[in-house]
Amino acid sequence: MPAHGKHRRPRRNHVSRGLALVGTGGVALSLPLIAPATAGAATPAAAPEIAAKTFTAPAAAPVAAKAPAAARTYTVVSGDSLSLIAHKKGIQGGWKSLYHANQSAVGDNPSLIHPGLELTIHRGSTEAAPAQPKTQEKTERKTTAKAKKSSTDDRASRSERRATTPASDAPTGASAAAPAAAAAAPAAVTQYADNLDGWIRQSLDIMAQHGIPGSYEGIHRNIMRESSGNPRAINNWDINAVNGTPSKGLLQVIEPTFLAYHVPGTSTDLYDPVANITAACNYAADRYGSIDNVYGAY
Repeated sequence: MPAHGKHRRPRRNHVSRGLALVGTGGVALSLPLIAPATAGAATPAAAPEIAAKTFTAPAAAPVAAKAPAAARTYTVVSGDSLSLIAHKKGIQGGWKSLYHANQSAVGDNPSLIHPGLELTIHRGSTEAAPAQPKTQEKTERKTTAKAKKSSTDDRASRSERRATTPASDAPTGASAAAPAAAAAAPAAVTQYADNLDGWIRQSLDIMAQHGIPGSYEGIHRNIMRESSGNPRAINNWDINAVNGTPSKGLLQVIEPTFLAYHVPGTSTDLYDPVANITAACNYAADRYGSIDNVYGAY
């Protein structure tokens, strides 16, 4: 029969913390005992706070004021464009930024850059240059293409204006005036002496225009044999004279031969020295290959 133990109501404390010993076959277990401070207290005691470990980032070092970015230069080579240079150098803002920085050197047309032109590129402009969207690249390519076409049209227009510039707008220096005067002046007419030498030389020029062969020596040699240089010479005793067609002139040509081999642009008078020579040389070229091949009666 279990023994009756004494039961004592525990005294109410504000907070009672202790250890309860529970017997378990000779082994005492120590359990925490927590009791409310009062009977009506419903709020449990606050759990002990766990301090949150806070990581504080080290204070950023103060940013020193940036000194003006040092500039460098780029020399334009054949095939370059502002867009291509800006892409290669990673310039923030693209070709527009490069153009604004060098407008005084490039001029009013951003696509008209010449090999050897030096462009200023700021070092800071290549830092953190954002990649250009494809749409922006396409737009810039179209803009560059339009600018190039405009440049080509401008050059063509300038060439056309130069070609049609009136003489009053041309340079007035002696070096410019001389070629202009030479071009404007009509071709000088060659003057030939009215003698055997002049007749032969004029005939040679006409023969050259019509492709008739012959030399000064060949013509002169045959003239001296046939007429001794007399343009009014006539043969009234040979077979041609007997037949009613005497030989006449410097090279003693009969009228039917003269009419058949007359050279356009010369006189139709058989006694005309130049007409007589050119007709005779034309006949000799047809029959003998050249007046130079004639050494006797022909």
